[in-house]
Amino acid sequence: MVTYNKEQIKNLQELDKKHYLHPTSSLKQHQENGPKRIFTEGKGIYLTDVNGDQYIDALASLWNVNIGHGRKELGEAASQQMGKLAYSSSFNNLSHETVIQLSEKLASLTPGDLNVFFFTSGGSESNDTAFKLVRHYWKMKGQPEKKKIIGLERAYHGITMGATSATGIQQFQNMTTSLAPDFLHAAAHKTNCEWGDKNDSDYSRSIRGIIENEGPETIAAVIVEPIQGAGGVIIPPDGYLEAVRDLCDQYGILMIADEVICGFGRTGRMFGVDNWNVVPDIMCMAKGITSGYIPLGAVAITERLRDNLAEVSDDVLFHGFTYSGHPTSCAVALKNIEIIEKENLAAHASKMEMELIKGFKYLTEKHSSVTKSRAKGLLGAFELFEDREQGIPFGPEKMAAQKLVEECLSQKLIVRSVTFGGTNIIALSPPLIITKEEIEKMIMIFSDAIQTVEKSLRLQSV
Repeated sequence: MVTYNKEQIKNLQELDKKHYLHPTSSLKQHQENGPKRIFTEGKGIYLTDVNGDQYIDALASLWNVNIGHGRKELGEAASQQMGKLAYSSSFNNLSHETVIQLSEKLASLTPGDLNVFFFTSGGSESNDTAFKLVRHYWKMKGQPEKKKIIGLERAYHGITMGATSATGIQQFQNMTTSLAPDFLHAAAHKTNCEWGDKNDSDYSRSIRGIIENEGPETIAAVIVEPIQGAGGVIIPPDGYLEAVRDLCDQYGILMIADEVICGFGRTGRMFGVDNWNVVPDIMCMAKGITSGYIPLGAVAITERLRDNLAEVSDDVLFHGFTYSGHPTSCAVALKNIEIIEKENLAAHASKMEMELIKGFKYLTEKHSSVTKSRAKGLLGAFELFEDREQGIPFGPEKMAAQKLVEECLSQKLIVRSVTFGGTNIIALSPPLIITKEEIEKMIMIFSDAIQTVEKSLRLQSV
């Protein structure tokens, strides 16, 4: 382990403040206090900082380090590929071996006939690509008016222009003064409405209600996360995704599944939609495809969609990124998927779901503020309420979730708060290699941290 003296650490902190604009962070806090932690090494479920302190990375950094930190196999795969062919372009129908191999491998994993792949550098690019492809598809089919995209409230799809516009979290939209047109947002998980129950008070806000109001001839696609991640780990009720699939089929609308967080074993199945046996027309992926070891995203489309596009247009597909199908990224993805399969990590995530639920039950029984826990595979969350019996949440001024995240960090546990819409949600998604004993250790840290925060909040109320 590399060690740093106080002068080196201070220098890194000052350079960070001076030169690094952090993503999704408070600029004011950064300029006042510098970086919260500077990490130098990772091994398994742990990260080590410049002080030599070790933390449980219970968020898999950004929902993505599925196989855990420090897997030398991925570095070796990258090195071997770089020594052979580090980069080449896929424009103008040029190709290379690793992108072909990865496409074939993904086709063996994706459901139905989602057997055709376009590669990107990450999730935002994947979702933007999907939006462009569906609009291009309908235009080529002689229906250019089919251009509206329906997403869900509390959904997160990324931060490029189209992805931000599709995102149903207001704070992300407020950051810009101009959103892309033709994006609509439906109330999430209104299963009865999507099956056609017009007696529901939320019917007009449902996907079906919006389709009927806007006219199906104007709707290009519906995009859903199998489980909403950044919105608070919101698991849909049984029958919901099936209802959306049926609704899209009924009205001739394409269904896009955003699997950026859910994909590659996170939910206990290879892809989130596999939990409900739903096959979308388009599937967007990133994060777990390389476990975050190198940037890569992908968009899977059905063979039918590809064939239809080929039939109606002999023009160039004027869409592509410099790093589409990057050879080194593809090589890393292949090795990553090999590890996920060889170590049965999706099945392991399903098994560890039971341990996570058991831990949440313990926290709920021991701490009066803990409620509404849920998990699917190793994607989980619980909420903090001031009075859970009466259903009274903590007010936003008490910053309950944020305080718990900070207390967990002080106790060497990294988790995430979700406070959109006045919620106090604690989200976690540890690496898929986590063990029963490590989950128990994580739960004990949670318990100590919750006890500290509950005491602080009681004193604050006095």
